[in-house]
Amino acid sequence: MLTTEAHGKTDVGRKRQHNEDAMLVDPGLGLYIVADGMGGHAAGEVAAARAVEVVKQHVLTNRNVFKDLGKDPSPANRAAAASVVEVAVQRACADIYRQAGSDATKRGMGTTFVCLALGGSKGVIGHVGDSRVYLVRNGQCHRLTEDHTLISAQLKAGTITKEQAATSQYRNVITRAVGIQESVQVDTLLVDAVPGDTFILCSDGLHGYLNDDEVATIVASTPLTELPERFVALANERGGKDNITTVVVGCSGDDPQTATEEVAEAQSRMEALKKIPLFRHLTYKEQTAVLSTATTRTFPAGREIVTEGQPGEELFVVIRGRVSVEKGGVEIAELRAGGHFGEMGLIDNAPRSATVRAVEPTRTMVISRGDLMGLMKRESILAVKLLWSFVQVLSDRLRETNSELSEARQELAAAQAIQPFAEE
Repeated sequence: MLTTEAHGKTDVGRKRQHNEDAMLVDPGLGLYIVADGMGGHAAGEVAAARAVEVVKQHVLTNRNVFKDLGKDPSPANRAAAASVVEVAVQRACADIYRQAGSDATKRGMGTTFVCLALGGSKGVIGHVGDSRVYLVRNGQCHRLTEDHTLISAQLKAGTITKEQAATSQYRNVITRAVGIQESVQVDTLLVDAVPGDTFILCSDGLHGYLNDDEVATIVASTPLTELPERFVALANERGGKDNITTVVVGCSGDDPQTATEEVAEAQSRMEALKKIPLFRHLTYKEQTAVLSTATTRTFPAGREIVTEGQPGEELFVVIRGRVSVEKGGVEIAELRAGGHFGEMGLIDNAPRSATVRAVEPTRTMVISRGDLMGLMKRESILAVKLLWSFVQVLSDRLRETNSELSEARQELAAAQAIQPFAEE
C-alpha cells in the first residue's frame, strides 16, 4: 500500500510587500495545490485562495472517484478522476471571474494553478499557467507540466532560442490563468505514484531560480521535512524577487517487497516505451501521457495473445515473462521483457501477421488505437510527433521490404540464368 508524507512552505520573498501565493497540503484528501495569484490591491491573494478553496470542496465532494481510481485504475475510472480535476478548476475559474466582475477593485484578478490529486498509486495533475510540478524518480528529475507562457509558445514554434528566452522581456507573460476569463483550458495528466517518488509543486518564484538538473541533487541530500525550507531559502539567496511557494509529496510503501516490485514495473514500463520507435522521440511528460492510456493484462502459459489472421488494434509490450511469435504454426522469434508486438494495429485494423503465445505466465502493457487517438486529439504537439514517427516506421519497413524484394529478384534472375545450362 502506498503511503505519502507531504510538507509545504510559502514565503513573501525579498521584494514583494505581501504574499499572493496560496497552497494546500491535505494528505487525508490526497490533494496538494499551489496557486500564484495576480492582480492589484491584493486581488491576486483573493484569487489564489479562492481557487484553492473551490477545488478542495469539489474534490472532497467527489472523493469516492479517487477511491475508485485507487482500487481499480480502469480507463473509465481514470477518465472520471481527470474530469473531477478539470471541472474543479473550471468552477474555480468561473467563481473568480464572477467575483472580479462584481468588485471593481478586483477586476482582472486571476491565478496560476497546479494540483496533484492522489487515489492510491495513481494521481491526476491539473495545471494552468506557469506554476510547475516536478517528479524525482530513481535519482532523476522530470518536469510534468509545460508552462503556459508566451516564451514557451515561442520556443515550441522555434521562433526564439533557449538563450534568447532566458533574457526576453516577455518571459513572465502567461497565456493562461484561472479567473481571467469565465473558462480556461486545463491540462490534466494521469501519473503513477510509486515508493521512492517525490513530487514537487511550486510557483515561479521558486523555479525561476532553479535549474531542473539540480532538483534531484537537492532532493537526495535533504530530508523531506526540510525540503520546502531549503527550496525557499535557495530562491531568496538567489534574488527572491517574487513570492515563493512549494509543496513536496514523498511516496513510500509499507511492504518492501511489494514496493520494490511496483518501482521495477513502473521503470520497466517507461524503459520499454522509450525503446519503441513510435514513442522514442517524445518528452518524458508526453511518454507519461501515453502510459496513462495503457492498461495491463496477464496471460497464463500457453494462452494466445494475438492470433494470426485475426484483426487487432492494440500494441502489446512484455513487462514480465516470455512470448513466442509463430508464423504458420512455426516459431520464428521469442520476446522477453521489453519486447513489443502488434504496433501496426495502432494504424489500422489489418489482420495480424503472426500468432503470439505466452510461453510462461506473462504480464503485458496494452495500448489501444482508440485511446491513443483520443490522446492525440487532445495533444496536438504529441500528435505531430507520433504521426512523424509513424511515417518513419512505415518508411523503414518499406525500405526493408524493397531490399528483400530486390534480393529475391536477383536470386530469381540467377536461377533463371542457370536453368538453360541445367536442361542441357
